[in-house]
Amino acid sequence: MRTVNLYKDDVGRGSLILVNLNHPIKSSMKIPLMPVDAEYKDICMETKASTLLSRLLDTIGSKGKIIPVSGYRSKEEQEQIYEESLKENGMEFTRKYVALPDRSEHQTGLAIDLSEKSESIDFIRPDFPYTGICGEFRQKAARYGFIERYAKGKERTTGISHEPWHFRYVGYPHSQIIKNHHMSLEEYIEHMKEFPYEGKHYFLKEKSRMTEVFYVRKDSHKTTIDLPDNDLYQISGNNVDGFIVTLWRQ
Repeated sequence: MRTVNLYKDDVGRGSLILVNLNHPIKSSMKIPLMPVDAEYKDICMETKASTLLSRLLDTIGSKGKIIPVSGYRSKEEQEQIYEESLKENGMEFTRKYVALPDRSEHQTGLAIDLSEKSESIDFIRPDFPYTGICGEFRQKAARYGFIERYAKGKERTTGISHEPWHFRYVGYPHSQIIKNHHMSLEEYIEHMKEFPYEGKHYFLKEKSRMTEVFYVRKDSHKTTIDLPDNDLYQISGNNVDGFIVTLWRQ
């Protein structure tokens, strides 16, 4: 077994961090960014998320059909968008569709707004239907680690109105589990607490691969866990109260 130490600040880092009105961004780490498309160099995501989004778009042959609208935003950019929306659209609209600074997933580099190509694209509410090439994107999104973050019927849980255009990278297999159970990210974070480090873990078997997922509650300063020597693993903070560990079993 190998021992892994996790620290307080690590709770706010990783692809599974929950960012919403009640859980603002905690980490001030510099995010490695990469453009999501050579034609849209100003629209970036976190490096791994950007790479997988590009692969997904290439797989479905979406060139010239799906347009990236908004990816990573700095806190200052989010402040500007929020203030401009207040002036142009009012409080009710802004509260539904624009997150407060430090409560926006766009500041993590893990979120992307997409639009079906058209002559006019709404920056805040781009059109991304459930049919055609956009529907094909949705069908394959989970295999590449993406979820539709603000699904219809989850408004009371997420605090954000239905946004068919907003996708969030959470990584695989979490995206597939979320899709299988029709969960929001908020619900998934809570669901994983049913599979604690010291208890029964969640297992997902696909063909010859077995993936194991479990939750680790953070200690006050340093959290220590033991993991198998030869298995690949990934650990993400949940930005709430602990960590989610993923093990790819031999």
